[in-house]
Amino acid sequence: MKGDRLINIDSQAPNQVVEEALLKNKIDLGFKYEKIKREYTHGDSRFDFYLEGEGQKALMEVKGVTLEKDGIVAFPDAPTKRGLKHVKGLDKSNKDFMTFVLFVIQMEDVKFFTPNYLTDPDFSRGLREASENGVRVLAYDSIVTRNSIELNKEVPLILEERWN
Repeated sequence: MKGDRLINIDSQAPNQVVEEALLKNKIDLGFKYEKIKREYTHGDSRFDFYLEGEGQKALMEVKGVTLEKDGIVAFPDAPTKRGLKHVKGLDKSNKDFMTFVLFVIQMEDVKFFTPNYLTDPDFSRGLREASENGVRVLAYDSIVTRNSIELNKEVPLILEERWN
Protein backbone atom coordinates (compact mmCIF):
# COMPACT_ATOMS: atom_id res chain seq x y z
CA MET A 1 0.00 0.00 0.00
CA LYS A 2 1.30 3.44 -0.92
CA GLY A 3 -1.10 6.09 0.27
CA ASP A 4 -4.49 4.90 -0.94
CA ARG A 5 -2.97 2.82 -3.74
CA LEU A 6 -2.63 -0.95 -3.54
CA ILE A 7 0.58 -2.23 -5.12
CA ASN A 8 1.11 -5.91 -5.81
CA ILE A 9 4.65 -6.98 -4.90
CA ASP A 10 4.38 -10.70 -5.72
CA SER A 11 7.21 -11.41 -8.17
CA GLN A 12 5.32 -14.41 -9.62
CA ALA A 13 2.15 -12.43 -10.34
CA PRO A 14 3.18 -10.69 -13.60
CA ASN A 15 3.62 -13.94 -15.59
CA GLN A 16 0.35 -15.33 -14.24
CA VAL A 17 -1.48 -12.09 -15.04
CA VAL A 18 -0.07 -12.01 -18.58
CA GLU A 19 -0.93 -15.66 -19.20
CA GLU A 20 -4.55 -15.03 -18.13
CA ALA A 21 -4.72 -11.94 -20.36
CA LEU A 22 -3.23 -13.82 -23.33
CA LEU A 23 -5.74 -16.65 -22.92
CA LYS A 24 -8.53 -14.05 -23.00
CA ASN A 25 -6.94 -12.23 -26.00
CA LYS A 26 -6.70 -9.01 -23.97
CA ILE A 27 -3.24 -8.10 -25.31
CA ASP A 28 -3.04 -6.85 -28.90
CA LEU A 29 0.16 -8.16 -30.47
CA GLY A 30 -0.85 -7.44 -34.06
CA PHE A 31 -1.88 -11.02 -34.83
CA LYS A 32 -4.27 -13.62 -33.45
CA TYR A 33 -2.34 -16.20 -31.49
CA GLU A 34 -3.74 -19.69 -30.94
CA LYS A 35 -0.72 -21.35 -29.35
CA ILE A 36 0.73 -20.11 -26.05
CA LYS A 37 3.70 -21.83 -24.44
CA ARG A 38 5.46 -20.76 -21.23
CA GLU A 39 9.21 -20.92 -20.62
CA TYR A 40 10.42 -21.20 -24.22
CA THR A 41 14.14 -21.60 -24.91
CA HIS A 42 15.66 -19.99 -27.99
CA GLY A 43 19.39 -19.53 -28.42
CA ASP A 44 20.98 -19.06 -25.02
CA SER A 45 17.88 -17.46 -23.46
CA ARG A 46 14.67 -18.74 -21.96
CA PHE A 47 11.73 -16.44 -22.58
CA ASP A 48 8.51 -16.25 -20.61
CA PHE A 49 6.19 -16.92 -23.56
CA TYR A 50 6.19 -18.31 -27.09
CA LEU A 51 3.11 -17.44 -29.15
CA GLU A 52 2.04 -18.68 -32.55
CA GLY A 53 -0.82 -17.99 -34.95
CA GLU A 54 -1.70 -16.61 -38.39
CA GLY A 55 1.71 -17.72 -39.66
CA GLN A 56 3.47 -15.61 -37.02
CA LYS A 57 5.77 -16.71 -34.20
CA ALA A 58 6.52 -14.47 -31.24
CA LEU A 59 8.68 -14.42 -28.13
CA MET A 60 7.71 -12.39 -25.08
CA GLU A 61 9.54 -11.49 -21.91
CA VAL A 62 7.51 -10.19 -18.95
CA LYS A 63 8.84 -7.85 -16.27
CA GLY A 64 7.02 -6.73 -13.14
CA VAL A 65 7.13 -3.04 -12.20
CA THR A 66 6.61 -1.78 -8.64
CA LEU A 67 8.77 1.37 -8.58
CA GLU A 68 6.61 4.51 -8.76
CA LYS A 69 7.14 8.19 -8.02
CA ASP A 70 4.60 10.93 -8.80
CA GLY A 71 2.73 8.63 -11.18
CA ILE A 72 5.83 7.73 -13.18
CA VAL A 73 6.79 4.05 -13.07
CA ALA A 74 10.25 2.71 -13.87
CA PHE A 75 12.08 -0.59 -14.27
CA PRO A 76 14.35 -1.92 -12.88
CA ASP A 77 14.43 -1.02 -9.19
CA ALA A 78 17.87 -2.70 -8.92
CA PRO A 79 20.51 -3.51 -11.56
CA THR A 80 19.52 -6.55 -13.64
CA LYS A 81 22.08 -8.35 -15.77
CA ARG A 82 19.50 -11.08 -16.36
CA GLY A 83 17.02 -8.51 -17.65
CA LEU A 84 19.62 -7.11 -20.04
CA LYS A 85 20.39 -10.65 -21.24
CA HIS A 86 16.70 -11.19 -22.02
CA VAL A 87 16.43 -7.89 -23.91
CA LYS A 88 19.55 -8.68 -25.94
CA GLY A 89 18.22 -12.18 -26.61
CA LEU A 90 14.97 -10.74 -27.96
CA ASP A 91 16.94 -8.27 -30.07
CA LYS A 92 18.96 -11.17 -31.58
CA SER A 93 15.77 -13.20 -32.18
CA ASN A 94 14.11 -10.35 -34.06
CA LYS A 95 14.90 -11.89 -37.46
CA ASP A 96 13.02 -15.14 -36.77
CA PHE A 97 10.26 -13.99 -34.40
CA MET A 98 8.11 -11.04 -33.51
CA THR A 99 9.56 -9.97 -30.16
CA PHE A 100 7.97 -8.27 -27.17
CA VAL A 101 8.90 -7.02 -23.72
CA LEU A 102 5.78 -6.52 -21.63
CA PHE A 103 6.07 -4.52 -18.42
CA VAL A 104 3.31 -5.36 -15.97
CA ILE A 105 2.85 -2.32 -13.76
CA GLN A 106 1.62 -3.83 -10.52
CA MET A 107 -0.67 -0.89 -9.72
CA GLU A 108 -3.29 1.30 -11.38
CA ASP A 109 -3.49 4.94 -12.50
CA VAL A 110 0.03 5.81 -13.64
CA LYS A 111 1.14 8.51 -16.08
CA PHE A 112 3.77 6.60 -18.05
CA PHE A 113 6.50 3.96 -17.97
CA THR A 114 10.21 4.65 -18.43
CA PRO A 115 13.38 2.61 -18.04
CA ASN A 116 15.30 3.47 -14.87
CA TYR A 117 18.50 4.97 -16.27
CA LEU A 118 19.76 6.03 -12.83
CA THR A 119 19.64 2.53 -11.37
CA ASP A 120 20.62 0.51 -14.45
CA PRO A 121 21.82 2.51 -17.45
CA ASP A 122 22.97 -0.64 -19.28
CA PHE A 123 19.53 -2.27 -19.14
CA SER A 124 17.82 1.03 -19.99
CA ARG A 125 19.98 1.72 -23.04
CA GLY A 126 19.70 -1.93 -24.10
CA LEU A 127 15.91 -1.70 -23.95
CA ARG A 128 15.89 1.51 -25.99
CA GLU A 129 18.24 0.02 -28.60
CA ALA A 130 16.20 -3.18 -28.82
CA SER A 131 13.08 -1.07 -29.35
CA GLU A 132 14.82 0.87 -32.12
CA ASN A 133 15.72 -2.50 -33.70
CA GLY A 134 12.12 -3.70 -33.70
CA VAL A 135 11.50 -5.30 -30.30
CA ARG A 136 8.04 -4.08 -29.33
CA VAL A 137 7.91 -2.65 -25.81
CA LEU A 138 4.53 -2.67 -24.05
CA ALA A 139 3.49 -1.50 -20.60
CA TYR A 140 0.14 -2.24 -18.95
CA ASP A 141 -1.12 -1.12 -15.58
CA SER A 142 -3.10 -3.48 -13.37
CA ILE A 143 -6.22 -3.45 -11.27
CA VAL A 144 -5.05 -4.57 -7.84
CA THR A 145 -7.30 -5.65 -4.99
CA ARG A 146 -6.38 -7.34 -1.74
CA ASN A 147 -7.15 -10.72 -3.36
CA SER A 148 -6.35 -10.29 -7.05
CA ILE A 149 -4.44 -8.56 -9.79
CA GLU A 150 -5.67 -8.21 -13.37
CA LEU A 151 -4.10 -6.58 -16.42
CA ASN A 152 -5.91 -3.32 -17.13
CA LYS A 153 -4.82 -0.97 -19.92
CA GLU A 154 -1.78 -0.03 -21.94
CA VAL A 155 0.11 3.02 -20.67
CA PRO A 156 2.40 5.42 -22.55
CA LEU A 157 6.14 4.76 -22.78
CA ILE A 158 9.05 7.18 -22.70
CA LEU A 159 12.20 5.26 -23.53
CA GLU A 160 14.54 8.25 -23.82
CA GLU A 161 16.94 9.07 -21.01
CA ARG A 162 15.47 12.46 -20.10
CA TRP A 163 13.02 11.30 -17.40
CA ASN A 164 15.40 10.01 -14.72
